[in-house]
Amino acid sequence: MSPAAGRPGRVPLRLRRAPVPWERQAPTWREAKPGLIAEALKRAQARPSGNWYVIGASRGLPPGRTLGVTVGSTEVVAWRDAEGRLRAGPGVCPHLGAPLRESPVRCGTLVCHWHGLALDGGPFAGWEPFPAFDDGVLLWVRLDTVGGEAPSERPYVPVRPRVRDAVEAVYEGVGRCEPEDVVANRLDPWHGAWFHPYSFVDLTVTGTPADGREADPVDDDGFMVDVSFKVAGRLVVPVRARFTAPEPRTVVMHIVEGEGAGSVVETHATPLAPDGHGRPRTAVTEAVVAASDRRGFAVARAAAPLLRPLMRASAGRLWRDDLAYAERRWELRAGGRFPG
Repeated sequence: MSPAAGRPGRVPLRLRRAPVPWERQAPTWREAKPGLIAEALKRAQARPSGNWYVIGASRGLPPGRTLGVTVGSTEVVAWRDAEGRLRAGPGVCPHLGAPLRESPVRCGTLVCHWHGLALDGGPFAGWEPFPAFDDGVLLWVRLDTVGGEAPSERPYVPVRPRVRDAVEAVYEGVGRCEPEDVVANRLDPWHGAWFHPYSFVDLTVTGTPADGREADPVDDDGFMVDVSFKVAGRLVVPVRARFTAPEPRTVVMHIVEGEGAGSVVETHATPLAPDGHGRPRTAVTEAVVAASDRRGFAVARAAAPLLRPLMRASAGRLWRDDLAYAERRWELRAGGRFPG
């Protein structure tokens, strides 16, 4: 990709002059070294998380509603108080164990539907809140007993465009795997044009952590990728993207050149309670925060309510494949058959 690709032209679309059929594109299996992916995963897992876990989308929790999720073996309930602030704590009522996720919120107070114990978000009757954070796109909760690390005051939220200047959408899915399988999938950019030909073409990994390009420890684990997003037929949008793992359960793709430079796609993996057969489950929460310097992008922002379902559907199509990848990886690991 030429340096000029970083400057928006009049039309972001390009016409592939010599499209290569799927089966004739250059194989990437030699470059996608299992050891390289494994080392990037290992370094991501060694980074601090501050014990913060993503539990959902900010827009998914309006006032008057509750959100219930079991992170590991810990039941969590979240809601908004009368001022709209995020509140969170144990999802088990301290009185007789009622599931608080099923209880109503009245004027910002969570009222247990079994016996009326009212929680305003502060400590009360044996119920102790969890630290919670709403970054404007995603909801986080800090679970020190689950994470077991030194806690941090706030989660390590990746750098992203300001929400008011962007169009954001959040996809949520669940896979039968562990968080590391989701992270490993995102740290393998070489599979993109092979596994997702309906979305990506002309993919080339131009830089890996082994290249030692940067001095920053996180940047050292970045994968630089030139790729074109498929629009229709031979029409594509070429970009340069960079994948990094700022914490153990997060991988971020930054668009660094081309259309939408500055936009991010954040993938967060949260461990859930096992299924009925004892197999692990992981929630995938992917936030797309799209921005552009084009004057016409104001129209896109105005049309955000219509665009969000389309963005979620596009992410969902990709994650049907990528969760199959992650689930297969876990299945092989669990059986001692994973070749990586």
